[in-house]
Amino acid sequence: MTAVVAVAPQAHAGTYPERPVTIVVPFPPGGGTDTGARLIAQRLGELWGHAVIIENKPGAAGQIGSAYVARAKPDGYTLLMGNIGTHSINPSLYKTVPYNAVKDFAPVSLVAELPLVMVTASGNAANTVPLAIAAGKREPGKVTYGSSGSGSSMHLAGAIFARQAGVDMLHVAYKGGGPAVADVMAGHVNYAFATLYETMGLIKGGKLKPVAVTSGKRAALMPEVPTVAEAGLPGYESISWIGMLAPAGTPPAIVSKIAQDVRTALADPKVKQTLADQGAVPSGSTPEAFASVMARDTTRYAKVIREQSIKAE
Repeated sequence: MTAVVAVAPQAHAGTYPERPVTIVVPFPPGGGTDTGARLIAQRLGELWGHAVIIENKPGAAGQIGSAYVARAKPDGYTLLMGNIGTHSINPSLYKTVPYNAVKDFAPVSLVAELPLVMVTASGNAANTVPLAIAAGKREPGKVTYGSSGSGSSMHLAGAIFARQAGVDMLHVAYKGGGPAVADVMAGHVNYAFATLYETMGLIKGGKLKPVAVTSGKRAALMPEVPTVAEAGLPGYESISWIGMLAPAGTPPAIVSKIAQDVRTALADPKVKQTLADQGAVPSGSTPEAFASVMARDTTRYAKVIREQSIKAE
């Protein structure tokens, strides 16, 4: 599916861009990566005075769209809105990936961090991190947690939680965060690791109890909810993120300009508020800082995937 984001005519200094730019989203419309891409595209179009086209190329956990951009002409006119899955999880999760997450791309900028929240049913008495750990130690292998799918960032957040807590928790994979959350509410699964966007309404409605957020800092949408680290697992952190990349070989000057303009877009109060309302934390960065984030998470999740023999379904 392709959508053209309308822009107001506006002159922009410099020679790039001189024509419309395409941002490929390797997932279907409507998800967090797609929503963030459309928001940034709108603002970039206004800054550049050229249309910014969102092109959805879903499939194979983001591999199809990512591979397409890896093969695109490195001139700055075909970009990728990737995420933690496409560039820090897939390389270890799949035996073969049709792109090299490091060599085939030029990191441009981190766009937003997406904290997760550990939730349980409102009637579950084990509704804190220490109580969840205690339950897991009392009944090894019987305490369950759901996620949006095997190998997803939600699954890995739970896997890291269990490993760090020293408990045997059973993972239940669903085809999406919504079904996982629904089964937590119904009492079929003890916990779920899901996005704030998926759970905020249910938490406010009293149908879910937030146990803790997975980020290093408390979430602005739920400042009263502690982080997992604060609540009993010091050093714990496991979040998702989205970020912009270009094909390897894109001129550094163009990469630098796009990165600067992404940071400008993210500084816009309306953009910041829209992302915040979705539970995201705007996080514009330099290309070098984004590369560091990807490398850190690739190492972190490769270790978890290897140690727990996690496989894609």
